[in-house]
Amino acid sequence: MPIPTNKDELLTAITTSYSKLLSDLESITPEDADLPELPGHRKDSVMSIRDLVAYLIGWGKLVLKWHRKKENNEPVDFPESGFQWNELGLLAQKFYADHQTGSYSEQLIEFQQTVTALIALINNSDPELLYQPGWYKQWSQGRMIQLNTASPYKNARTRVRKWKKNRPIH
Repeated sequence: MPIPTNKDELLTAITTSYSKLLSDLESITPEDADLPELPGHRKDSVMSIRDLVAYLIGWGKLVLKWHRKKENNEPVDFPESGFQWNELGLLAQKFYADHQTGSYSEQLIEFQQTVTALIALINNSDPELLYQPGWYKQWSQGRMIQLNTASPYKNARTRVRKWKKNRPIH
């Protein structure tokens, strides 16, 4: 799928990649979701499916935070307060810890609620402003959303499918 260049393409990219990923995630048992068998987001680390979902929730909530702060004319610490762009592995670990409460099914609900909030954000955005450069440095608002939603969802689905394929049959 090409990089979205307008509001409709962005919504399609997010909803398509999310629905495919969710289908795969829903087929995983809670016990299997807790197994640390995936390559992690930090060098030489491993993570579980739950960690992967926590990572996606974390980035989604971070995107929502950026937009809320910008709307309120508050300064935004990109990517997150206390983290630099070269510390994304550490930020991933923070997301793992922040979004591990409750059951796996509750975590999937939190993921769904985050995606719903992101879609609402896009639906409420001015289509003319969504893809104007300069929202963050040279990046448009739409591109920053896409980089932290549709792209990671597609990457996560690839990881999940590879993990499922390489699992022993029970």
